[in-house]
Amino acid sequence: MRYAICFTPPAHDALTVAAAQWLGRNAFSGDAVDPPPLRGMDIQDVAYNTALPRRYGFHGLLKAPFRLPADISEAMLLRHLMRFAGTCEPFDLPALEVVRLGDFCGLAPAMPCDIMRLLAAAVVQEFDSFRAPLGEAELERCDPGNLSAAQFANLYRWGHPYVMDEFRFHMALSGPLPARDLPRFEQALRDFFAPYLRRPVEVTNLALFIEEEQGSPFLVHSLHPMGRVSARKIA
Repeated sequence: MRYAICFTPPAHDALTVAAAQWLGRNAFSGDAVDPPPLRGMDIQDVAYNTALPRRYGFHGLLKAPFRLPADISEAMLLRHLMRFAGTCEPFDLPALEVVRLGDFCGLAPAMPCDIMRLLAAAVVQEFDSFRAPLGEAELERCDPGNLSAAQFANLYRWGHPYVMDEFRFHMALSGPLPARDLPRFEQALRDFFAPYLRRPVEVTNLALFIEEEQGSPFLVHSLHPMGRVSARKIA
């Protein structure tokens, strides 16, 4: 069993529903979702190039997948996540836009968001004691030879190279794409997601994702509301 701490909008949010259509799977239910009609795009082509993010589900990663140490239970993790989420104030992300991230496409804030960066750093640090050390095979899968010095240090200290100063919040919508296909996918994503990216995204929860068996699709286990209960009731 592996866990990941992420942000994702609620199950019935319009952006969540649209992303499930694009990826072909609902991360809350695990159900397959029929793809939308896409002008100029072959459905099988989209399905092939979304296989990787489809397995992980629509999310913005805060703490990369981890296994629990032998002396920590899932119930302990859940209690701590619930308490921690209550100490974090909800906020709005700047409007998201379709971007290229290396050789894949996804959504990212149109402007830098320091609140999200600080939240991600706090999550990484707060839950490091809930992370069993990576084994040699897991470290090798991160391809440490191609990491910068800072990314390499992050991998060995925090279990993931792209944290702290190397962190960039994003929500992946494709796997690695050949250079010739990037413009085509980028345009298709802009056309499809345009109606859902006109407003800021409310960050009101932390999501716990689980991978029940190695290689199985990740599912949303639970959403943990941010902010004090009394403050949420007043709002």
